[in-house]
Amino acid sequence: MKSFKIPESVLVIIHTPALEVLLLERADHPGFWQSVTGSKDALDEALLQTAAREVLEETGLAVPPEAFVDWSITNVYEIYPDWRHRYAPGVTRNTEHVFSLCVAAGAAVRLSAREHTAFQWAPWQAAADLCFSGSNAEAVLLLPRFAGPRSPAGDESVRPV
Repeated sequence: MKSFKIPESVLVIIHTPALEVLLLERADHPGFWQSVTGSKDALDEALLQTAAREVLEETGLAVPPEAFVDWSITNVYEIYPDWRHRYAPGVTRNTEHVFSLCVAAGAAVRLSAREHTAFQWAPWQAAADLCFSGSNAEAVLLLPRFAGPRSPAGDESVRPV
């Protein structure tokens, strides 16, 4: 039996204290830049666990769930037709929960080659212009409101693996 993706996901805006945003280029769509995204692995997986797992899988950064900021923003959008085959028949909409993570400038990023081919750090306004997803771009534009005066997760919280 085929395993389908759960239509509930996280969007994680990873940024530095200077509001430089990490963007990843999709392996399956060159030129499509995005923040860390990913669906829950199980219906009972907590959203913060999903965020931590996806950040680890896509960037190699091991981060505890408490390092994330939950923006309490939920986006519901149509799943791109090219990607609907990943979901159960008839599923056309996804619910996305927005989080952010502040890391030190120069954090060591290790991409998952299966998902991404390149990464870049960009000032938040430029990063928003690069995002192919409207909800991703909108979230990046909200970053100054949610980032606040937080310090980056320290060496004890964020570590490359």
